[in-house]
Amino acid sequence: MATKTKAKNTDSTSTILPPDYDPKKDKGDFMNPLMLEYFRRKLIAWREELLRESSETIHNTLQSTELQKPDMADRASAETDHALELRTRDRERKLISKINEALLRIEDGSYGYCEETGEPISVARLEARPNATLSLEAQERHERMERTHRDE
Repeated sequence: MATKTKAKNTDSTSTILPPDYDPKKDKGDFMNPLMLEYFRRKLIAWREELLRESSETIHNTLQSTELQKPDMADRASAETDHALELRTRDRERKLISKINEALLRIEDGSYGYCEETGEPISVARLEARPNATLSLEAQERHERMERTHRDE
C-alpha cells in the first residue's frame, strides 16, 4: 500500500490555474495544488449545472404538469413523465451529495486516493468521474463482488 501525504488545502484562492491546464500532462506531484484546484473547479461547475437543471425542472416541468387530465391515456403518460422526472432529480440529489463529499476530500487532502487501497486514482479516471472514490481496479473488484453476491 502506498502512503499518501495529506496536505490540507485550505487556501485554494491563492492557486492560479492557467486556462489551458491539463492535469493529464502535469508532470508534477500527484494532486499538487494546480491539480486540486482544477478538480475543485470541475466539481463546482458540475454541481452548479445539476442545481440549475433541477431548478429549471421544478419551475418548468413539475409545476406546470397537469396530472388531472380527462383522458386516461394522457393522464397516465403525464404521471409517468412526472415520476421519471422525480427519479432523475433524486439521482441528481445523490450525485450532488457525492460531489460535496469530493470537495471535502479536496479540503482534507484525501482527494484522488482510493478509499480501499490508498493508491492514487488515475487522472484519466478522475477526469471521467471526478467524484470517484475507488481506483479502477478497486471499483472492478467491488463490482465483481456485487455480482457474485447478487447471484447467490
